[in-house]
Amino acid sequence: MSQNASQHRAEGELRPVKFSRLTRRGVLLGLSVSQLVTLSVGVAAFVWAFYAGGGMLLAYSAPVWAVAAVLTWVPIARRPIVEWIPVGFWWVWKQTGGQALYRRRIVKPRPEGTLALPGDMARLREYTDPTTRAGMIHDPTAATLTAVVSVSHPAFVLLDPGEQERRVASWGRVLATVCRSGRVSMLQVLERTLPDSGSGLAEWWASHGTGDTSWAATTYAELIDRAGPAGERHATTLSLSLDMHAAARQIRTAGGGIKGAAAVLRQEMSTLIAALRSADLAPSAWLTCGQIAVILRSAYDPAVAASLERHGELGQSLATAGPVAVNESWDHLRTDSAHHAVLWISEWPRSMVYPGFLAPVLLSTGIQRSFSLLCTPMRSDQAARDIRKKKTEYISDAHQRQRIGQIEDASQTAEFQDVLQQEADLTAGHGVLRYTGLVSVSAASAEDLDAAVAAIEQAAIQASCETRLIVGQQAQAFTAAALPLCRAI
Repeated sequence: MSQNASQHRAEGELRPVKFSRLTRRGVLLGLSVSQLVTLSVGVAAFVWAFYAGGGMLLAYSAPVWAVAAVLTWVPIARRPIVEWIPVGFWWVWKQTGGQALYRRRIVKPRPEGTLALPGDMARLREYTDPTTRAGMIHDPTAATLTAVVSVSHPAFVLLDPGEQERRVASWGRVLATVCRSGRVSMLQVLERTLPDSGSGLAEWWASHGTGDTSWAATTYAELIDRAGPAGERHATTLSLSLDMHAAARQIRTAGGGIKGAAAVLRQEMSTLIAALRSADLAPSAWLTCGQIAVILRSAYDPAVAASLERHGELGQSLATAGPVAVNESWDHLRTDSAHHAVLWISEWPRSMVYPGFLAPVLLSTGIQRSFSLLCTPMRSDQAARDIRKKKTEYISDAHQRQRIGQIEDASQTAEFQDVLQQEADLTAGHGVLRYTGLVSVSAASAEDLDAAVAAIEQAAIQASCETRLIVGQQAQAFTAAALPLCRAI
């Protein structure tokens, strides 16, 4: 075989990829700031007691330095106890302050332009772009402006390896485009399962059927009308969030205020649409405020999702898209008609995997879930500084471990190699993004929710991923995992 033919064959093959490990590096010797604080308190108490009075004071001060040692090194769910203190404190504050319960005030109207959402999302504002008619969500506190687009694509797992490799490379160029501008705060990919309302059959019958009064036509129409949710379908959206602080100069040039921010966001939207089309993806028109409202309502109230889709004029108001009631528990969330639990993908595959490795999770049947991938782009200069900082910390930690005779851990060496690989990719012109994977699982009852969560955890194991149930902040995690609003945890 000639060299050109061999190269063409190699390019047509699907290449495996490898993810960087979740960094577990601390400030000093693998210890975090909170661990160093508690350890310093324990060491100070021990040294003071030893030099001040010896044995008796050591016995009296034992509760202090013993508790400090336990808080520093004893783990719970693979996290030191001291790192659970902020989570527990925040949870107790929410419980005592009534922040874990939400009830909509039905008779009290909300200010115009606001979203009827619980928690810190009550500050969000809606804005309709006069040029594209796209609905934009403004967060005045975080200074972001977000637009949402729906994307359709062929089934990736059914494509041949050469076509899969080409589409993966094209998607990489889309992500690189997002990284270059420096004005994008976050790109969210949301893939969710929805009950099939039978609207496709109804639309086909409306366009191809014969709506006369014959027995066959009447029976067929009644059958389609009674079919209801007969299955499930998948919907994918991309949410693009503009960092208004980073784009402050361009916003002032465009006129300032929310109108200027919308003009700058339109430029990013046009760039993203062109990149998606070059990647053989089919983006729709940017979603209006009414279409975004249907997505929010379906997430909080899955029981009406099929009805909202079947009747296109219902539920298209952001003022009423939020839930009527929310109860937040330690490890799950209860909204209008469903129980929810959010899982965090704490470890991506550590070995070489092919791009379709998430198929067991995304193609799981009989489970209502939303998979959200939060991509936070980093500017090239910021990424270079972060990589240099990591390299310096790894080298200094290695020297410190060598001085005290501590053996180098293989995981630490692997993390250092990941940093070197990121530096090589950045030098080659690739963008650097931080990924956060979240899976929101919904069910009609608590028992069904437990079974669905167990099934998703097993599917994640098949995908070579490690998941952890988020506790103490389920409400905030649900907004990031199930809503296309580019929310972070």
